[in-house]
Amino acid sequence: MNSDRYKSFDELAASEDASAFRIEAEKRNSSICVLAPHGGKIELGTSDLARAVAGNRLSYYLFEGRKPKANRDLHVTSANFNQPQAIAVVESSDVALAMHGCEGDGEVIYLGGRHSKLAASIAKALSNRGFSVGTHKNPSLQGIDRSNIFNRGKLGMGVQFEITQALRVRLTDKKGQLKAPSLKDFVDAINEGLSQ
Repeated sequence: MNSDRYKSFDELAASEDASAFRIEAEKRNSSICVLAPHGGKIELGTSDLARAVAGNRLSYYLFEGRKPKANRDLHVTSANFNQPQAIAVVESSDVALAMHGCEGDGEVIYLGGRHSKLAASIAKALSNRGFSVGTHKNPSLQGIDRSNIFNRGKLGMGVQFEITQALRVRLTDKKGQLKAPSLKDFVDAINEGLSQ
């Protein structure tokens, strides 16, 4: 993983043109929110997955890279992600789910975060629907740092999804969704995990 160009959102906003990124956020009457802090062209597919999981029920927040190139520059690590709307959405929720993209072969979802009980419930539901689920070998991709944006909800713990590119591409491609497990399976499994 390359080191980040910017150490905080403030630094990014001071250096990048306003057209380089887009923020979409909605607070709903929900105790759960879904985030894609590296959405758009930063980690492809994560915005689409976050939107799908939020549906019309859960609060959500998207930070999307929109530059013609070099969107990786807009990656601010989750522990340093301090964009005010993101903080507002997360802090008004009990629990946050964060959609991230990672490298890796095959279609795998790595679950992490401080809410290990919820992560285990979601992992079971995803596995039951045919998804390959695991824990990332890289400690920095396990989401256990208290300062991670998704661990700043009222309960102080959230769930991190690190999803390989192959799976993100397939789930967010209209043709790829015809193959199981589908985007609907992904959303249904997460909702089932949340309801346990």
